[in-house]
Amino acid sequence: MVKSSVQYSCQECGSVHRKWAGKCDDCGAWNSLIEEQARDAIPKGMGTQKGATITFSRLSGESNPVPRLTTTINEFDRVCGGGLVPGSVLLVGGDPGIGKSTLLLQIAAHISTRSKCQYISGEEGIEQVRLRAKRLQVEKSNVDLAASINIRDILTTIEGKNKPDLLIIDSIQTMYLDKLDSAPGTVSQVRACAQELIRAAKRHNIIIILVGHVTKEGTIAGPRVLEHMVDAVLYFEGDRGHQYRILRTVKNRFGPTDEIGVFEMTELGLIEVLNPSALFLADHQDDISGSAVFAGLEGSRPVLIEIQSLVSPSPYGTPRRAAVGWDQSRLSMILAVLETRCGISFAQKDVHLNVAGGLKIHEPAVDLAVCASLISSLTNKALPSQTVVFGEIGLGGEVRPAAQKEARLKEAAKLGFASAWCPLSAKKQKNNTISIAQKEIKYLHELLSYFATQDTSNNSEAAKIKEF
Repeated sequence: MVKSSVQYSCQECGSVHRKWAGKCDDCGAWNSLIEEQARDAIPKGMGTQKGATITFSRLSGESNPVPRLTTTINEFDRVCGGGLVPGSVLLVGGDPGIGKSTLLLQIAAHISTRSKCQYISGEEGIEQVRLRAKRLQVEKSNVDLAASINIRDILTTIEGKNKPDLLIIDSIQTMYLDKLDSAPGTVSQVRACAQELIRAAKRHNIIIILVGHVTKEGTIAGPRVLEHMVDAVLYFEGDRGHQYRILRTVKNRFGPTDEIGVFEMTELGLIEVLNPSALFLADHQDDISGSAVFAGLEGSRPVLIEIQSLVSPSPYGTPRRAAVGWDQSRLSMILAVLETRCGISFAQKDVHLNVAGGLKIHEPAVDLAVCASLISSLTNKALPSQTVVFGEIGLGGEVRPAAQKEARLKEAAKLGFASAWCPLSAKKQKNNTISIAQKEIKYLHELLSYFATQDTSNNSEAAKIKEF
């Protein structure tokens, strides 16, 4: 007989507690324990019945290449590793209003021209989705539309004769499984609904895309195990004040991670951007101090990004340190290295750092560009025109090599840049076909030589750098 009992699940980490408490002992979240009905459906013992013997295979066996369903949206196909794999489950997360439903509706419209596609909305009614489709001018697409939150009804529909090639669920937090007593959106409901959909996708070879809500910290709401269960996790990033959106791969079992796709939000929906470097540098000006062009690498794609800094006198006793699009703790580390190894003090200065275009940078190769931008703003002297900067900085003030240096330099040369400040190469290239001048920097204090050549009569900070 199945026993029923009451348990309390944390909505942040998914841990289970026997009694209610104001604070979760595992993750420390307050007021996150929700009462749920637990059913012990698994018997304690294995019984006397034996299981079947598992058949093993060799790693050297032949396997067919994984087929992919392309969407004809090149930026989305790039992020997915070349297209959608039949039987895979993707999880797409992002801030409210960032454009997740818009992107997936456009994907469904493109795929419906040659494959059967179904769109099930748990948040909006059919008329609301039709209004969005009319605004995107895809209302005549052959997409099957429905509004439902019952997982049992959804599974019965897709397992019959109406089996689709692509199924979009918007969103997983609104789905409901009637064998559980908890409300939709709780940890147990999200986990159980996702498990049933993943099982159906593998059994019937259906591509399923799940839309996931995010918390105020920017992570996907619900249990962390949800990201481990699916085959790919995509985050839709961007500032709603900008028209640019970034689709980033966090996990992908069928392709590389950290790939990005760049889109532009317009009245007709999302339009893919084929040359992100030119987009991010559209408003860049060479004669402004505090600006440096970083030759970055997002996945396998080189991207040029403008790093902007502003160093100003602090009116308060404790100066401010603010960073948009970059890790603020790493900014503090760079300021400490500049002060300790180069003698440049920011003690009485407010420091503001911004990554232009709304992009978030995670790779450490941006350190040298940040240093060049900070010193440029401090001395009020612009960097040399048509120059890109990249390189990782260690705590000893050394500049460490960056991965795929040649790809970064080729992207800079393609956009008309003539020189680069970069770290020493780990090994010399025999056939160097890059037509760009390279100033290789081994230690951080070598970066100061450019800023110490200017007239220091009216600039005390530049005079200190010259003395150093």
